[in-house]
Amino acid sequence: MEREKTDKLQAVIDKYKGVKGALIPVLQEVQDLFNYLPDEALRAVGKGLKVPLSRIYGVVTFYTQFHLVPQGKNSIHVCTGTACHVKGAKKMLERIESLLGIKDGDTTEDFKFTLKSVRCVGTCFLAPVMMINEDYFGELTEKKTEEAIKQYN
Repeated sequence: MEREKTDKLQAVIDKYKGVKGALIPVLQEVQDLFNYLPDEALRAVGKGLKVPLSRIYGVVTFYTQFHLVPQGKNSIHVCTGTACHVKGAKKMLERIESLLGIKDGDTTEDFKFTLKSVRCVGTCFLAPVMMINEDYFGELTEKKTEEAIKQYN
């Protein structure tokens, strides 16, 4: 780990030492720092918070918000819920896979994008819809999909 990130990791751990129920907030901050949860960082969290590594892994493997492998700078979530499915989400997902050269669940080699299908993003009226980071893109067509992704290149 690079020195700057090691120092920031330690600052996060120190901030939460002795705070009851701090594990999830610590893991969220650590993931924000590294863009995933490296084993070395999890070991440091366990040692610093006096939490067994087995408990930490239980938490990070239970919650889908946590990632144990490096993620892309931009997360693309394609809704495949009922409304989106009916309106062509599968075709949009296939188009994105083709554009980025990856499959659902993968990250591009340059770590620019991670692609995931999700069951619902809560915007059925925009179907089919995808999110890139926190931005919603709805009523997708192949052209709209391509234009949205180009904004993040």
